Amino acid sequence: MPSRSAAGHEERMPLNAPTGDVPTGDTPRGDTPPDRPFPSAPAGEEPAGAGGRRPRQARSRTTRRKLLGAAVEALAERGWHATTMLEVAERAGVSRGAAQHHFPTREALVVAAVEQLAEEQITELRQRADALPSGHARTAAVAEMLLDLYTGVKFRAALDLWVAASHDEGLRDVLVPLQARVGREAHRVAVELLGADETRPGVREAVQATLDLARGLGLANLLTDDGPRRAQIVRQWAHMLDAAV
Repeated sequence: MPSRSAAGHEERMPLNAPTGDVPTGDTPRGDTPPDRPFPSAPAGEEPAGAGGRRPRQARSRTTRRKLLGAAVEALAERGWHATTMLEVAERAGVSRGAAQHHFPTREALVVAAVEQLAEEQITELRQRADALPSGHARTAAVAEMLLDLYTGVKFRAALDLWVAASHDEGLRDVLVPLQARVGREAHRVAVELLGADETRPGVREAVQATLDLARGLGLANLLTDDGPRRAQIVRQWAHMLDAAV
């Protein structure tokens, strides 16, 4: 049991103390021998308070997901400058204080949103890999999948951040390292999907060129529907890529 100091304050055992050690001067509880740990709760029972923590943790995760989703929507629809903490909080249906509890700054919020987007896209690519055909048809299908990374609302949100970062040094400082990590992961997944051997000369560059081409075609598709021309380019590129990897 806790001992008391001269000032009358309780002195408690450190939480990381070995379970079998009893501090000198303390008396073990009940009849528990001093060289054995205190009795734990019976199997199947949770410590007091554990049941209350779990709902709070679940609510916290839900709030975080809402904030990240709202941030992506706001970026895609209104751009970086209009994506304020208040705007995101209102879209997510939470208070501004709750939003800032999870993300103290706007930069932290949008970087986390982009990071989650990238993780979701990479996961989706790997899930779709099971349905890929073999041979040349696989290369063409992978090229199409990689192009999908750079289309739609998610790409538009990321693009607005890139443009803003070119004028905002603070945003650029946090976005550049993240973009480098995302780029490396996208490259790694592209290699996996293509079954490419990067020890062969030129293969690494061919894979990276595929991602760069996809990004460029995604940009071209922002203002007009470039679908027909893109399909022709992808077919031709797939032939070249098949020979390269």
